[in-house]
Amino acid sequence: MSLLLLPGHDVPLGRWTTVRRLLPHRERRMIGAWCFVDHFGPDDVSGRPGMRIPPHPHTGLQTVTWLADGIIEHRDSLGSHQLISPGQLNLMTSGNGIAHSEFTPPDHPDGMHGLQLWLALPDGARHGPARFEHHASLPTVSTDTTKVTVVIGQLGELRSPATVHTPLAGAEILFTAASRHVLDLDPAFEHGLVVMSGTATVTGDPLLAADPLFAGGPLEPGSLLYLGDGRTTLTIDTGGPARLFLVGGEPFDEPLVMWWNFVGRTHEDIVAAREDWMASLGGARFGTVTGCAADPLPAPELPTVRLKARNRHGKTF
Repeated sequence: MSLLLLPGHDVPLGRWTTVRRLLPHRERRMIGAWCFVDHFGPDDVSGRPGMRIPPHPHTGLQTVTWLADGIIEHRDSLGSHQLISPGQLNLMTSGNGIAHSEFTPPDHPDGMHGLQLWLALPDGARHGPARFEHHASLPTVSTDTTKVTVVIGQLGELRSPATVHTPLAGAEILFTAASRHVLDLDPAFEHGLVVMSGTATVTGDPLLAADPLFAGGPLEPGSLLYLGDGRTTLTIDTGGPARLFLVGGEPFDEPLVMWWNFVGRTHEDIVAAREDWMASLGGARFGTVTGCAADPLPAPELPTVRLKARNRHGKTF
């Protein structure tokens, strides 16, 4: 087992939204199949438009959208049109190609807070058909002071109805008051813990206690603690209300090339996806997002050097 504290860095998404990007990180590119984690908010969007992300493409991944506050309107090139609220899951599987948009509707709550995550599709699924799922009801287990929601994959005896292509777990742990909670983990998985709000301490861990990086202090919002693999339990203490999100999965050993909104295996995969998108900003491969008045986003220029495949540790091939 190894521990890494991965602080986020701010990335603007258009004019109105800034996210804290936690994965990929130079110290850890993936946790299981989780290859991308953005944490946004909590933001006051009263009198502001909120999230405004025009139509854009994806390949080779699944997008996981999870809200703690606010509302987002999803549209995609399959014809899906779905509002998502806190406690619900939007899961989009790109397969070989899909386009979608995400906007805060004009009539919206004052707050916005959530996560946008990507799951890399294994080679056997990345060329498959695109798909969209909305799950308004998800399995939960509660105590007097905690509520655990299994958003995707499996945690302990609870399994989400969402479609997955590799063994994994994604779960929200909500604390309503200061307390301790013990999670049962799959030791075959590597795990990471995102702090969305409040503070938390991972206790009873000799590695954590001995690491001067943590100095016994609590984990703060906007950070991700990589927990390694081999764990059967995880003990979390909070001094008050807190919201955490656990990501985990079997180590993903396929090298990936990640660039812009595309996940592939080779430089040529990315070049072809960009060309197919730019040919008509949609077209036969990605389709058209109907009902969205915003113009599709053009892809940025490719770098002048060849894109290299990397494994989950960042090693190039």
